[in-house]
Amino acid sequence: MPSPELRRAVVIEDDSDIRGLLVRILTKQGFEVTGTADGLAGIAAVRATRPDLVTLDLNLPDLDGLEVCSKLREFSEAFIIMLTARVDEPDKLTGLDNGADDYINKPFSPREFQSRVNALFRRARPSAADAGAQDDLIHAGRVQQSLLPTEKVQLDGYEVAGVFRPSRSVGGDFYDWYQTPGGLHLTFADAMGKGMGAALIAATTRAVMRSVRYVPDLDAAFSAASTSIAADLDGSGSFVTLFHARLDAASGRVGYVDAGHGLALHVGTGGTAVRLPSAGPPVGAWADTQWREAELDLSPGDALVVVSDGILDIFPSVEEFTAAVLRVTLTQPTADAVCHALLALAPAGTAEDDVTAVVVRRLAGGDGR
Repeated sequence: MPSPELRRAVVIEDDSDIRGLLVRILTKQGFEVTGTADGLAGIAAVRATRPDLVTLDLNLPDLDGLEVCSKLREFSEAFIIMLTARVDEPDKLTGLDNGADDYINKPFSPREFQSRVNALFRRARPSAADAGAQDDLIHAGRVQQSLLPTEKVQLDGYEVAGVFRPSRSVGGDFYDWYQTPGGLHLTFADAMGKGMGAALIAATTRAVMRSVRYVPDLDAAFSAASTSIAADLDGSGSFVTLFHARLDAASGRVGYVDAGHGLALHVGTGGTAVRLPSAGPPVGAWADTQWREAELDLSPGDALVVVSDGILDIFPSVEEFTAAVLRVTLTQPTADAVCHALLALAPAGTAEDDVTAVVVRRLAGGDGR
């Protein structure tokens, strides 16, 4: 909706008193108003000023108001409110069919007129460009969902699951995993911001992290990837929090690097939840940063849980957040159920950020082979 100082209106009304009243009302509502006394002058004013709103009398001295409405609709997307003393239903229906957005009978209440105008702008008509942009966002959302891992991890002794719910059509969160001969690689990232820009950063991060999958040393792989990502981020002035882990299934050893994410937890069967420490700031925040690998051991029954700050934000403290993650992880029967229960902690109707969760659980009694 245009801001009030940019709104324009054209009043097409042959009665000078009513025209003056409408001009005063609309001016008070923040419109820049042009008044005309006949249809041809009104059409010319609409062409010249490209208004957001037109009020149109049906009984004009030169053209019928219905004809003026039809002509305006050939080139203008302005809201059109018809004002007339005609009370017959066919006239109203014809006016609406010709492109009018509302119909007010004379005499009218200034308050009613103001309310009708406000109601129109609350549900402002999307332009063709807006509709096209919305279609693009819907398509982008489908593309982003298609980049998430769809293959089931077939890893004896383990189960892996993930969920992602963007706050808009697309989001800046993402997760990715793929099996290796001896285990699993997992990436979890949260790009700064929301919407399309963040989604592009997330897609770039995914591609770069996959490009270093064959570099055997984790520190070297992450260093090469972060350098490449930072170069891409430099021009946009953005950054991305990034957690990357490599699981050796036989031993349960997880080597990981945490760049500013800080929301990965090691949940133990004994009722403990330990947040894994971050090794430094987000990628792209400061130049020449180095992050070092850390390790944890997943014993049978343990889980690695990684979430985005869309879940953290709903809790008043980190301690309450940690306790909630622990409770959900220990009470749900599967990794997939854990993910969906974590998502439920931040309902879609109230969450203001993307919400994502990934769980890698080593099965109780499993040997990982």
